[in-house]
Amino acid sequence: MPGLLRGIARTAVVAGTATAVSNRVSRRQAQRWQSQGADPYAQPEAADQEPDPQDAPPPAPDVIQQLKDLAELKAQGILTEQEFAAQKARILGS
Repeated sequence: MPGLLRGIARTAVVAGTATAVSNRVSRRQAQRWQSQGADPYAQPEAADQEPDPQDAPPPAPDVIQQLKDLAELKAQGILTEQEFAAQKARILGS
């Protein structure tokens, strides 16, 4: 039994020492990175990343559909001839 306890104690000492050394190396490396201003866990900024779909501008409206809607409003009598011409010019000009 004393041999078994000695083996367990030796294993515990070796494991504890390895953990302490590993932690010390990690802390020292983290301090070195911090002094250099580099964050090893930061996401690199990539200029060629695609924008998020939420940030993308809305798709351009369909010119044909806009003209059809405008003609329908004119046919219903909602728009006058002058208003129709002005809106048509605005749609075709953009």
